[in-house]
Amino acid sequence: MKLKFLQFILFFIPLSVNSELRIDITQGNMNPIPVAILEFNSSSEESKEISSNINNVVSNNLERSGLFKILPKKLFFNVSIPFEKKPVFNDWKITTAQGLVQGKLKIKNEKLDIEFRLWDVLSQKQMVAQKLSTEKSNWRRIAHVISDIIYQRITGESGYFDSRLVYISESGPKSNRKKRLAIIDQDGANHKFLTDGSYLALTPRFSPAAQEVAYLSYNNTIPRIFLLDLNTGNQKILGDFPGMTFSPRYSPDGKKLVMSLAKNGNTDIYEMNLTTLKMKRLTFYDGIDTAPSYSPDGDFITFESDRSGSQKIYVMNLKTKKIKRISFGKGKYATPVWSPRGDLIAFTKLLGGEFYIGVMYTDGKGERVVYKSYLVEGPSWSPNGRVVAFYNQNKLSDGRISSPKVKMIDLTGINLRELVTPSDASDPAWSGLLP
Repeated sequence: MKLKFLQFILFFIPLSVNSELRIDITQGNMNPIPVAILEFNSSSEESKEISSNINNVVSNNLERSGLFKILPKKLFFNVSIPFEKKPVFNDWKITTAQGLVQGKLKIKNEKLDIEFRLWDVLSQKQMVAQKLSTEKSNWRRIAHVISDIIYQRITGESGYFDSRLVYISESGPKSNRKKRLAIIDQDGANHKFLTDGSYLALTPRFSPAAQEVAYLSYNNTIPRIFLLDLNTGNQKILGDFPGMTFSPRYSPDGKKLVMSLAKNGNTDIYEMNLTTLKMKRLTFYDGIDTAPSYSPDGDFITFESDRSGSQKIYVMNLKTKKIKRISFGKGKYATPVWSPRGDLIAFTKLLGGEFYIGVMYTDGKGERVVYKSYLVEGPSWSPNGRVVAFYNQNKLSDGRISSPKVKMIDLTGINLRELVTPSDASDPAWSGLLP
């Protein structure tokens, strides 16, 4: 099976200017900023259709973030403004808009050229002016890139819209559950199955460049690691790993994998060099050390261990091999994952018969819960460390357990949404921004 993803080339012509429009996303409670997004100027029917599609994708991306309120067109004095003409800001102030997006779009020889501007309505200043070029068929990705540019200019941190998730698609009865590897854009578009379901697939992990996925499968009850190239669809077997329960995670430079392996009754953390395939043992404990995750600089790992008597979270300095416990609350802590920003660690917690998704600083301080339910598992960070994906099952009123679904929630614990997939979904892994 071969999969091909389109080449994507953008040409940026930035214009930096001062502006007052800004969201302080460190605050727990905030009112979404009202933004007006105009249809981009276009001449042909084809370009008008693509302009409308891009407008919808950008609007949906920003609104789903919970940080923006996209104003309805019925409030606009003009639904389109010539790109070369400066907006009449007093007209837009009446609509309550604080941000205004306008642009123009041209298609020639299957190439798509877009210019757009972001205006601060209150200060009447231009915040962004950029030109982007790509293949016409890449209109959806260019919409995600535009969304990321607007998000970054107003929030001050990188966006996460031009990214994908891999997950395990589940179907069939419990006695014969089919688990397939699947991939989907962060907004639920472009869904594809990556495996055919003839064998079990579990716990996928993206490479740093988002072009390769490692996942766990079973061959005659023996765990086997596959590496799948998303550009070609080709995959190779890394090897058989008896005693493995989670797929390994890539190092930030993509040259190593960190994993947990059970040998002689102990489960310890190991590191594999992907060039030489040599293994290096990192922990030496007569118990269970598992679920390791690298820090973004590659100097540390976080993992779960029962070395204190119950499941807790630890951090290891890979240079000194010094290990420090960072979780001290009640309950069992599991599946720690380091944020791409390096400031937080997400985890799963079991306490009082309920599961929690939480975050804490890397020294264990500032622990807080962002979601709780009957069952939540598998936290995975968005590329900017702002949103956490996980899968969730609820206990229904008749005592049955609901099917697993992938959900996303931001660090405020307020903006929750479900990723719509064709079937049940578990074990999400979020890519970095696409190259």
